[in-house]
Amino acid sequence: MSITTTTDRRQSFGDLLSSEWVKIRSVRSTVITLLVTAVLTIGISSLGAFAIAANKHHVNLLAFDPTSRSLSGVLLGQLALGVLGILVFTAEVATGTISATFTAASSRSKVLLAKVVMFAIVAIIVAEIVSFASFFAGQAILSGATPTASLGGTNVLRAVAGTGVYMALLALFALGLGVIVRHTAGAITTFVAIVLVLPLLVTALPTSLSNDINKFLPFTIGRTLMSVHSQPNTFSAWAGLGILAIYTVAIFLIANWRLTSRDA
Repeated sequence: MSITTTTDRRQSFGDLLSSEWVKIRSVRSTVITLLVTAVLTIGISSLGAFAIAANKHHVNLLAFDPTSRSLSGVLLGQLALGVLGILVFTAEVATGTISATFTAASSRSKVLLAKVVMFAIVAIIVAEIVSFASFFAGQAILSGATPTASLGGTNVLRAVAGTGVYMALLALFALGLGVIVRHTAGAITTFVAIVLVLPLLVTALPTSLSNDINKFLPFTIGRTLMSVHSQPNTFSAWAGLGILAIYTVAIFLIANWRLTSRDA
């Protein structure tokens, strides 16, 4: 007669992935946050393009970057997607269901990995959709008023697709913050401070020091990615993405350590 142990009844990694997918698609706040991400990103990008088209006679055509203009809404849309990343973990902590999730799994690290994998899939799909939608909407609005861009132009596809990758990585970074902080408001405050407040504080430093620090900030990396032109005092677009990926991996290493060294 075989004996089924507690470990045997634990969920496999595939079960954990399925569970995370059910949580993401069945929670109303997730759907609302994804809609907010799309509306903010595409809507603000379109408004920016409308503003330029309406004032076309005041536009410096030599310096004008239609690609970057079409992606301007990303600067706020990234915050909405980051909030969703935080909620992926902190919502379970707030309701107390995270304890049941840990009990059902063979290790907390597997739970974290399942959340990362499933949210990464959702984040990259959503981010790429809104990035390309913002680009096409912006070019349609600018058409006939200013120069426009096509995906076949120099660095245009890199800028549009890279912006989607940037948004997804930043959202995963936010998920890691949520795991470390474990409190929704606290994690969101920290995330906003890193993305928006820190760049403002850095500008108060002496110029040489400010330039050295600024190029490492996510905000600067995002702006560089959105442009088809090289930017002064910044890393290249791909190097910037690499640095952001390193930040994301580092924060998950810390998050995993915190998760496995304390109670639920």
